Amino acid sequence: MELPMAPPALNKWPDLILASGSPYRRELLRRLNYPFECLSPDIDESPRHGEGPGDLVLRLARAKAAKVAQAHPAAVVVGSDQLAALGNQILGKPGDHETAVRHLSACSGKSVVFLTAVCVRHNNAEFEETHIDTTTVNFRVLSDTEIEAYLNADEPWDCAGSFRSEGLGSALFKSIENVDPAAIIGLPMIWLSSSLRHAGLPILA
Repeated sequence: MELPMAPPALNKWPDLILASGSPYRRELLRRLNYPFECLSPDIDESPRHGEGPGDLVLRLARAKAAKVAQAHPAAVVVGSDQLAALGNQILGKPGDHETAVRHLSACSGKSVVFLTAVCVRHNNAEFEETHIDTTTVNFRVLSDTEIEAYLNADEPWDCAGSFRSEGLGSALFKSIENVDPAAIIGLPMIWLSSSLRHAGLPILA
């Protein structure tokens, strides 16, 4: 007697969603070779009164993940946010040339701390893990000519701190102190790959 064919195996792994429209984070997540989609949540990113850089960046990462996870509770969602802090001054994305000039002029010869927060959330599994990765960038003393030449070359208007570390931005630095080189680009991949395994995704399985 001929046995019936087994039905095709169902995908037992949850979907993965990156709660971001950032092309930098998208390229980093592709390194894990796991299929995902991108959904950019619309949230208010304004800092609250008295909110420090660490509290702000973590709150925004969690808010992004939570908003997408609410609409997709069966998926594992990655939310992230990043900012640069020069002392108590928060340096966000400049948006234009003039603001970027002010940012880099202020950073010249100083150390800037980059905070990259990540939240991994899976609502159906009641799972959430968060992390803040810290990178210290020590800038060279920069001339006005160097700042203008750099900005005209890289146009980093959508980058926290007004530079692209994966581009010509490395020419601005004296040194970088970090645990995960990918974090300053947008996602701490060492921590994230571990957290996604905790959430049930077969990273390297």
